[in-house]
Order: sequence, then C-alpha cells, then structure tokens
Amino acid sequence: MKYYSTNHQAPLATLREAVERGLAPDRGLYMPEHIKALPRNFFEHIDEMTFREMSFEVAKAFFGDDVDEVSLKQIVDDTLAFETPVVNVEQNIYTLELFHGPTLAFKDVGARFMARLLQYFIRKDNRSNGRVNVLVATSGDTGSAVANGFLGVDGIHVYVLYPKGKVSKIQECQFTTLGQNITALEVDGVFDDCQALVKTAFMDSELNEHMALTSANSINVARFLPQAFYYFNAYAQLKKAGKVSWSEDGTSNLVVCVPSGNFGNITAGLFAARMGLPIKHFIASNNANDVFFNYLQTGNYQPMPSKKTLANAMDVGDPSNFARILTLYDNHWESIKADISGATYPDPRIRESMKECYASTGYVLDPHGACGYQALKEQLGRNDVGVFLETAHPAKFKEKVDDILGTDIAIPQRLQNFMKGKKQSVEMANDFESFKNFLMQE
Repeated sequence: MKYYSTNHQAPLATLREAVERGLAPDRGLYMPEHIKALPRNFFEHIDEMTFREMSFEVAKAFFGDDVDEVSLKQIVDDTLAFETPVVNVEQNIYTLELFHGPTLAFKDVGARFMARLLQYFIRKDNRSNGRVNVLVATSGDTGSAVANGFLGVDGIHVYVLYPKGKVSKIQECQFTTLGQNITALEVDGVFDDCQALVKTAFMDSELNEHMALTSANSINVARFLPQAFYYFNAYAQLKKAGKVSWSEDGTSNLVVCVPSGNFGNITAGLFAARMGLPIKHFIASNNANDVFFNYLQTGNYQPMPSKKTLANAMDVGDPSNFARILTLYDNHWESIKADISGATYPDPRIRESMKECYASTGYVLDPHGACGYQALKEQLGRNDVGVFLETAHPAKFKEKVDDILGTDIAIPQRLQNFMKGKKQSVEMANDFESFKNFLMQE
C-alpha cells in the first residue's frame, strides 16, 4: 500500500519510507491510500477470537501488502504480550483499561509495534547504514512507552524530548533511567516546543544527511495505526457479554469516549470505524486545552499555547493528528461533528469527577480517564453503552490521585523498578540550533 501526505505536496511513499521518515517532506502526515473494510464473517465471529487473532486480521488490512504474514504475525504477537480488558464501572458505562503493558499506558501498543516493524525493515534491508535515530516528543506517557518499546533494539537510537518540570516524577523515571540506546533531553519549554523541535529536525537537510531520522510520536503511521487493535478488542468483549451486537448496516449502540491530547488515539478509532467496526459515536474529551472542542462549536481551528493541567499528557495546544481527521473527512466540518462530539474540563471538574466516581463505584480514575468518564456521564443516551479509555494507571499520577481521593495507591512493581534507577538526562534550550548541534555531534 502507498501512503500520501495530508498536505498533498509530497510523492507517494511506501510503508517503509513512511515509517522511516515519520513526517512527509512537505511537513504533512502520512495516510494510507485505502482503508480496507473487514468482511462480515470477521465481525460475526470476533467475540470468539483472541486479542492477538483479531489484531492480526486488522494488521493484515493495514500492513499485509508490505510485510509477509509470518513476520507480521510475529510482530503482532510480540506487541500484544498483555491484555486490554473492559471493566464495568457503573450501569452502561465501561472502561477499556489500556495500562496493563510494560509502562502502564496505552501507548505501549503503538510503541512496541513500531519498534518491531522498524527492526523488521532494518534487518530486511540495511539501507539506513546500520542505525535509525528515533526522535520523540512527550507530554508524559509517550516517552516512557517509546523508550521501553525500543530499549535494546539493535540499530535504533531513541532521543526523548520532554518539557522540564511538566511531567510526573514517575513518568520521568520511566525514560530517564534507562541508558543504553535511550537519550533523554530535558527541554526548557512546553510539549508543543518539544514537538516543534522534532518536526523542524525532519525538515533540516543538513541534519538528515548526517543521520537517518524518524519519529515515534503519533505522527508516525506505525505508531498510531496499531492503536486500532484495542477498539476491536473492546467491542469483542462487550459483544461476548451481550452488551452490543453487530449489524450489517454498521449501526450499534456503542459510544466510545477518548481522552484526547494529540488526537492519535481517537484517529485510530476513526480508522477502525471506517474498517467496519460498529461504533455509533465518538466523544473527544479534552482538559482545559480545548482547541478541538472549540473547532466543533465554530468550524474554526485556532491553535493556542498549551496550558498546564492536572491531566498533563493531554496538554497539547496544536494537536498534530487534527490534520488526519480533516483529511479523513475531506475537510467537512458537518461530517466531523456528526461522528464526534466534544467535551472540555478544567482541573476542578476533573477532581470532582475522580471523587464522585470513587465515592459511588470504588473505581480509581487517573485524571485523563476522569475526562472520559465525565463526558460519558453527560452525553450517553439512555439505551447506549459507553466505553471510555483509561489511558494510564492511576499510580503514574500517585501524588495527584492520593491527594484528591485521600488514598494511598499501591505502586505496581514495574513502576517501582523504574523509580530505583538514576536519572540520566541532557538539559536542552528551547532552540532548534542547540538541538541540531547536539545531534550533529552524535
């Protein structure tokens, strides 16, 4: 399959070219030329399949033209070494727990898949002179998922750019204590500054001649597309429980709410729906960074500087994947509004949602999941079934969660192991020339 740029000014690319470049030469994001619909038989029997089995069928639709089946199955099986269970929180509201992977965050799926796919290409054809350099900007969980997904992978070095003082201590430990082929860069700025440095690096010809660069942010097709897997898994679990059904016309009573920052996660869900997954409606739930919410109200997209909030991984003022949503809907605002509604919550409302959920159900939400839960509480129809994505384990935000709920959340052993390591990071000015000079010396 070929991949085109959302800016439509770059040549078509192969999957390998799209993965290795990350960003298209015209600064656009790559999109697959076609989204293949899955057959009726798949949906009739999806509740009889394992997570790996259904994900392999989805992966074949995306990547089967470019990766042989044996290798692709191995990539999927290695990626999905953990489950993504659906848990009932209260009547008709469920959570899809995406924090059972190595770094306890949803991005483990995409990061692990991309690491294995990139290594497949490197081994198949050593066209990148033996080393690919991965640049990734993080507002929290992306850095840890990517760093751990690529840790120790031959032929790949990862540079994680993160905003100084704006990620949780536990999140920071997950990518600054690893060493080996992981370098953490502590940028004096906000997430949008880190993202801008990464994007500018891809456009710098001298830097690209010096080293092979790619990105592991959700701008990379190999990072965001595999996130479609767990939407199918959520539907399969609810179908098996008799909560939702499959209809040939693609309708259902399933509403999916996605806490949204850079919008790669919800875009993967929209792709799943285009492949035939019967989702009635999507809700994009924001914190105080409400650029997309305002777009839904007005039709005007006005990027703004990001605001620091309780739900820090969603602190994005100019979400990159908005370009993919526009392209998916041919820039038709009314069609986007028909499929996606919005919600936005300031920190006091997030705190109240966490308290209310814990008091009434005993379920502990992290601040991001709280945005998803609250939006379903407000927007779910009487006869609908709602699923919100719990994108990270609440222990990753232990200080905040304990303070809000008056709890003492146990820290899983995997997180404790990260916290024992010694911080290794390089302080970096919010300046492209400083960043470039650092990379040129590598």
